[in-house]
Amino acid sequence: MPKITILPLERVIEADDGSTIMEAAHEDGLYWPTTCGGEGICTSCACTIEKGEANLEPMGRGELKTLAEELSETAVRARRLRLACQARVHGDVTVTRRGVRPAEVSLLTPE
Repeated sequence: MPKITILPLERVIEADDGSTIMEAAHEDGLYWPTTCGGEGICTSCACTIEKGEANLEPMGRGELKTLAEELSETAVRARRLRLACQARVHGDVTVTRRGVRPAEVSLLTPE
């Protein structure tokens, strides 16, 4: 199973091959900031790929378009930005995303 290291949280999680970074984080009980719910139409889940960029599926046109609306395509590639809801893992990666934290258990959610 691929491993995802999340900085600055310093947490290592396992991911199913082909799952997105965000899916793996949610499966591990983490909150990952998003405003579109993982549809790839906002940039609030964007993270920097520190290591293992080759272990992700290539960026699709929709992901690049969403990111490039905020920054230029050159800046997106230079900063190694990816949408966590779109980046599918096939090997170990290290990412940086502030705001990722253990999800709070809701009193309304049955255990």
